[in-house]
Amino acid sequence: MLESIQHTAAYIKNRIGDFEPEVGIILGTGLGGLVNEITVEKQLMYSNIPDFPISTLEFHSGKLIFGTLAGKKVVAMQGRLHYYEGYNMQQITFPVRVMKMLGIKTLLVSNASGALNKTFKKGDLMVISDHINLQPHNPLVGRNEEELGPRFPDMSEPYRLELIDKALDIAAANNITCHKGVYVAVSGPNLETRAEYKFLRIIGGDAVGMSTVPEVIVANHMGLPVFAISVLTDEGFPDTLKPVSVEEIIKVAQDAEPNMTLILKELIAGL
Repeated sequence: MLESIQHTAAYIKNRIGDFEPEVGIILGTGLGGLVNEITVEKQLMYSNIPDFPISTLEFHSGKLIFGTLAGKKVVAMQGRLHYYEGYNMQQITFPVRVMKMLGIKTLLVSNASGALNKTFKKGDLMVISDHINLQPHNPLVGRNEEELGPRFPDMSEPYRLELIDKALDIAAANNITCHKGVYVAVSGPNLETRAEYKFLRIIGGDAVGMSTVPEVIVANHMGLPVFAISVLTDEGFPDTLKPVSVEEIIKVAQDAEPNMTLILKELIAGL
């Protein structure tokens, strides 16, 4: 795996020249609009990058965007990978390892998720303070490459507390409704049943989604500080549960995206 990561990073470095990103960004479902705020210097299609997995979802573009955002050099994944697409965890997290090899010092992650906490509402934002991993596999299973990180990485602060506090301050200063909570990662692709939503809330979840945690585990393994934020696109409240479509989820994500973008831009500016 190490050789593959190094080979891919070398290919990308050859394509982007002396551009060295400071911040890595992973954009979730319906949240690709942040790239419109980036002064783009280079774009690479996943399909043209050696060993790079290709997003199979029609609403995920599948591009690496290199440029400047809020005065910082960034690399953004416009289109992420999911376990339910059939990829293994090493493939899903491969881009994070490559971005670290390219020089990033901080990883920012966004996603669309369902609210479990009844005090939250559809369209609100939630800064992730911790997570519960219910996905069936772990990206660190297998032989450990000491060059990438330790065999047993600590996860006592998977999301950097300093960045959480800054983001909440930014949201408050701009009158943006933004909660702090625990994200539960499930495999998908189906949404949850009433009983499952109830279970996820009982075990401490404030929101549920199908991504993010594998990338966060790998980032922590490699010593990368992480910040993650969710757009709450639907409400998983068993007593009032209603059918929801992917189109509705994407629409809510896109409507809430300007607020998320503002928070991320100001957070990046302060790094």
